[in-house]
Amino acid sequence: MSVDRARVERLTRELLEAIGEDPDRPGLKQTPARMAELYAEFFGGLSEDPASHLERTISVSRGPAPDTLPSGAVLLRDIRFRSVCEHHLLPFAGVAHIAYLPGEQVVGLGALVKVVETLATRPQVQERLGEQIADVIAENLDTRGVLVVLDAKHGCVTLRGGRQPESTTVTIAARGEFTDPIARAELISLIGSGAVARAPLTEHTE
Repeated sequence: MSVDRARVERLTRELLEAIGEDPDRPGLKQTPARMAELYAEFFGGLSEDPASHLERTISVSRGPAPDTLPSGAVLLRDIRFRSVCEHHLLPFAGVAHIAYLPGEQVVGLGALVKVVETLATRPQVQERLGEQIADVIAENLDTRGVLVVLDAKHGCVTLRGGRQPESTTVTIAARGEFTDPIARAELISLIGSGAVARAPLTEHTE
């Protein structure tokens, strides 16, 4: 189901009135339409299947060395993403780092970016977002292990409450062989141990 733009416009007018504003004054007259466009962009992932981006795979055994299979991880760093926290509908944004241990099939790197973008464009919490990315990759690719590290700034921390503008949150989701901290230590180092060490760490593995 796609975002109901007309309804968002109506509700935005009601919200403006509820806070004591006049939605018909010049500065706010176009705000309901802008909010409808914004929400359609921010929550477009609700109507999209993230697994669909992983349907096209590439064989790595059919090439110059057909008997050779990958022995190490594929790591894609610094995937920029932004999402909206479901608690206060404030934005959070940062980078995602994704690694997986491939079998005979790999996926185009852009597909991993699409998985992140699809799941991020929904009302989210960072902890769940990382878990969902890991699950989609683990369940739809030929992998022996998946690691997802998210590092983000949250509007609910930087703009309200304690107002900590420099605070970031790091979460780790691991599947398969990467549930072993020793197995993922090299990847954490490649991602950048400084970023992980500076931020609060929430970790969940399966």
